[in-house]
Amino acid sequence: MPLKLKRLINHCSILLRPSVFAAGIALVVTLAAGLFAENQNRVLSYQNARAKVSEQLGLVRAKLEGNINSNIQLVRGLVAVIETQPDIDQLSFSKIASGLVGTHSQLRNIAGAPNLVVSLMYPLRGNEKAIGLDYRINEMQREAAMRAVESQEMVLAGPVNLVQGGQGFVGRFPVFIDDGTGARHLWGLVAAVIDVERLYAESGLLAAGLPIELAIAGKGGTGAEGEVFFGSPTTFANDPVITEVTLPSGSWQLAAMPKGGWSATPGNVWQIRLFILLGGLLVILPISIAGHLYDQRRVNIREINRRKSEVEKLSHRLKLALNTSKIGVWEYNLDTGMLTWDERMRELYGVAGGVEKLRIDIWSSAVHPDDRAQAEDEFNHAIITGGTYNSEFRVLTGDGTPRWIRAIGAVHHDLRGQRYIVGVNWDVSADIELKTRLLASKQNAELRNRELEDARAQMERNSLHDSLTGLPNRRFLDERLLNGHAGKTVTALLHIDLDRFKQINDTLGHAAGDAMLAHAATVLKTSTRAGDFIARIGGDEFVIATTSKTSEEQLSALANRIIVQMRQPVPYESHECRFGVSIGIAIADPDEDNCGKRLLIDADIALYRAKSNGRNRFEFFTASLKAEIIRNKRVADDILNGLERTEFLPYFQPQFDARTLDVVGVEALARWEHPTEGVLTPDVFLKTASELNVVPLIDRSILKQTLWQSTRWKAAGISIPKMSVNVSAGRLYETDLIDSLDGIAIERGTLSFELLESIFLDDKNDTIVANIARLKALGIEIEIDDFGTGFASIVSLIQVRPDRLKIDRQLISPIVGSDSQRRLVASIIEIGQSLGIKVIAEGVETMEHAVILRDLGCDTLQGYALARPMSSNQLMKFIVNETWRQVA
Repeated sequence: MPLKLKRLINHCSILLRPSVFAAGIALVVTLAAGLFAENQNRVLSYQNARAKVSEQLGLVRAKLEGNINSNIQLVRGLVAVIETQPDIDQLSFSKIASGLVGTHSQLRNIAGAPNLVVSLMYPLRGNEKAIGLDYRINEMQREAAMRAVESQEMVLAGPVNLVQGGQGFVGRFPVFIDDGTGARHLWGLVAAVIDVERLYAESGLLAAGLPIELAIAGKGGTGAEGEVFFGSPTTFANDPVITEVTLPSGSWQLAAMPKGGWSATPGNVWQIRLFILLGGLLVILPISIAGHLYDQRRVNIREINRRKSEVEKLSHRLKLALNTSKIGVWEYNLDTGMLTWDERMRELYGVAGGVEKLRIDIWSSAVHPDDRAQAEDEFNHAIITGGTYNSEFRVLTGDGTPRWIRAIGAVHHDLRGQRYIVGVNWDVSADIELKTRLLASKQNAELRNRELEDARAQMERNSLHDSLTGLPNRRFLDERLLNGHAGKTVTALLHIDLDRFKQINDTLGHAAGDAMLAHAATVLKTSTRAGDFIARIGGDEFVIATTSKTSEEQLSALANRIIVQMRQPVPYESHECRFGVSIGIAIADPDEDNCGKRLLIDADIALYRAKSNGRNRFEFFTASLKAEIIRNKRVADDILNGLERTEFLPYFQPQFDARTLDVVGVEALARWEHPTEGVLTPDVFLKTASELNVVPLIDRSILKQTLWQSTRWKAAGISIPKMSVNVSAGRLYETDLIDSLDGIAIERGTLSFELLESIFLDDKNDTIVANIARLKALGIEIEIDDFGTGFASIVSLIQVRPDRLKIDRQLISPIVGSDSQRRLVASIIEIGQSLGIKVIAEGVETMEHAVILRDLGCDTLQGYALARPMSSNQLMKFIVNETWRQVA
């Protein structure tokens, strides 16, 4: 069942309890009654507040109406006097008005305006600005004045801003007089100004202790439709108590509310809520207690039923477990000596079911005699200490077969205070038998593990030692010595390589080679000191590492001793084998830590130098050798970068017809335009390039650029019939040489490959012969370069038939002063001519050489006397200007 569904069911079951249900109903009823009571209290409180505000408002309204009406009645008396005395002057007017204006009224001043022009004023002082005011033309007061005249009634306006300053309510009284004929005509207006502040103050509107906020609307007597001229307009928007102030002409609306607004919460709200809470508790608490007790009783009944069910289940499971596990249960009364066994116990000990009373002797007699003493001691010890009982012993069945029993028990007291030891027995014969077999297997496994450990140690030794010589191998050298794991510091390293070992191994067999290696190991062992370390790290390579203080003189003596002893003949079967050694020596820098691997590299470099200097010798690794290695490394890096940046370019040396001196061809020579060292010739980089195996890449680049430059020459109208390009030895041995020329446009008969004599004439190599034949098929001609310095034979020339052969400069240079050398060159030219091979002479340094070679019948000349190697642009200018003819 999902967890959320279980929680939902639990919540529902709690809510459906009778106590919770009854308490819930009581709570709902109490809350409803409390909410109703609080609402009624709020309504009554609001009504009482409005009644109090209405009472205060009534007092203010009465005072305000009384003050306004009393002021108006005073002025009406003056109007009555004017109606009887229309010619009243200022003195009489002031005398009468002085009795009206004073502290007994709120009148500020009274003005008389015969013919609607103010000419009478009291008090005159401070109101001089009002004298001469014409109501008929004054925009601010004209409307109110005309309304009073037309209505023939007093009109109260205001509050208005007065001409003489300040604010006031202006009451304008039209005055009509009788002309004696019964007709009435307008005399003018009497205007009385009621002081606003005094009216408000004496009417109670500005009283400091006034508990209400007041606002008056109906400016000019316009009633509810007029604007608010006293108080805040928001008072009318907050449900105020409103009353009407009646004026002689119109009315005002007077609104009031408590200061701070109507209170949403009555003052006695917390008393009411406390009363509701107490009432609710008096109702809910008894119901909740009674319900809780009822629920507790139901829970207890369910728990009793559940435990009863669990006991029945456990009893059933225990019975089932005892029956299936074949465990016997026993009980021994320590006070009465009564022993109780179940059926399984009787089966284990072979006791018949008819024996009802069992004693401890039955158990003792069934135990195997060899185990009885120990079993009884363990049983008695548990009884004495009152602890647990654990024992394993054998019992003898009826047929004498032993059976292993495991017994477990514990001492306890019953309710009556009697002591018992209760426990179980079960047959563990199969377990004991398995345990015995496992113990035997464990012993066998431990023996096997020891054998495997010995074998592993032997394998480890074999992996670290050479099986032929018994010396440590390269792994031992790297892991134990050069990495410093042996706790020793290497002070010097000798890297030893056997010379001529391969010839012995190839001619006399591997057995002879093994005998030479064993002999070499013996020589090294006898030549070194006790602390020196010797290892065989390769086929015929050994290393001697010294770990003690040494010097260059001592190392030189050791190396000489080894070289001398290795030169001695070694008898093998019926042969005397001889071989030598080359040794590279590197001395550790005392300021460097753990320089073992670095030493091996340095010693290897020194060994390489010893071999290159003639073998059967030793060389020390020096700073100059290191600098040379670094320089070669830098050159190698620059060569690789130069290939990527196309820094290898062809320089062209023209070839001339010996008779006409016309240009008949050019030889493309590789040059390296180094970014910092300028133009470099092949003698600087060719050796390193060969070691990098990038000479074929340089050749291919020179070939492509030469063909591209030929297109420029043709476009410029320059005719160069032949172009010869040098091809390295390595490329002739490539089976895919012809395939690498795919995609390069080559015009037949215009390109020739220059090959060294020694390579070209090696007709024993099928790949070289096949490549030469295929080159000729593509229209690429073949030249022999440096002819006369190799081992070519006339037969070779006949077999291969090159198109041209180039006599080496070493043969050309001496012909000026040597007749024999001249005859030798003449013979070569004659051989070439007889075989139909064109002859080129290189190294023509002077025009005297050129004349002699022409007379000897040489076909083509090439040398500094006529032209040096130059770039393509320089070549084009050279041919156009025919500079060589001036030299000739």
